[in-house]
Amino acid sequence: MKRRAIIVLLAAVMTVGVFAGCKGSNESDSAKTEETADGGESKDDILGDGVFTVGFDAEYPPFGYMDDTGEYVGFDLDLARAVCEAKGWKFEAKPVNWDAKDSELNSGTIDCIWNGFTINGREDDYTWTEPYLNNEQVIVAKADAGIESLDDLAGKAVVVQAASAALDALNNDDNKALAESFGSLTENPDYNTAFMNLESGAADAVAIDIGVANYQLSQREEGAFVILDEPIQSEQYGIGFKKGNDALKDAVWEEVLKLNEDGTVEQLADEYGVNVEMICIE
Repeated sequence: MKRRAIIVLLAAVMTVGVFAGCKGSNESDSAKTEETADGGESKDDILGDGVFTVGFDAEYPPFGYMDDTGEYVGFDLDLARAVCEAKGWKFEAKPVNWDAKDSELNSGTIDCIWNGFTINGREDDYTWTEPYLNNEQVIVAKADAGIESLDDLAGKAVVVQAASAALDALNNDDNKALAESFGSLTENPDYNTAFMNLESGAADAVAIDIGVANYQLSQREEGAFVILDEPIQSEQYGIGFKKGNDALKDAVWEEVLKLNEDGTVEQLADEYGVNVEMICIE
């Protein structure tokens, strides 16, 4: 159990009427009772210390990354920040090693994983929101490499981020023959490293999310790279919470729906170069 959850439990047992609430002000027991009169949970029941900690890959633009000023930003992080502003929660962006994301979530170090996180193939591993973005796993190659289709990857050196959805896609049965045709498939710690290997000639192609691919290409010489027309896999992004944490998931998703309705989601998509046609919030 998280330390903050223990604090809330002790507070309830001792009937202490004042504690740090998500609105940034003190609440009495009577106010809390009024807030939960409809059978729902108060913000303090959901998020005891009022801090919403989002786990993310700090090298995964445009969804989460460090900008030139040293601040963590991105489509997902800014949307999470907007949720916190609406809820009166304090927002905390916590970079995690992608290989260790599950242990961070299960230990309570982070409250959710929100960073271009693919639902497909992980449906039973987390408590998920509804999907908010359609996505594809694609192949990026140098424009002059003669790689124009998936068949052209036979014998080529392909790189992918470790523990990524692209790696999962290549490991599934649908793409078994494709992956076996590669000369090699190497896992890199992040996609910045993968593109360095592609640029240097150490790799022939990168398997990657299309949103991340579009961002990476926008930062490089125009026309130097191509995204193959045929995707490896189509999928959807969601926000992943620890199994059973439905209360926090529902509270966050309720606010995301409002932010989609008022145009904030589309505004952030425009700001970060995310294709608005990929948004699938209903």
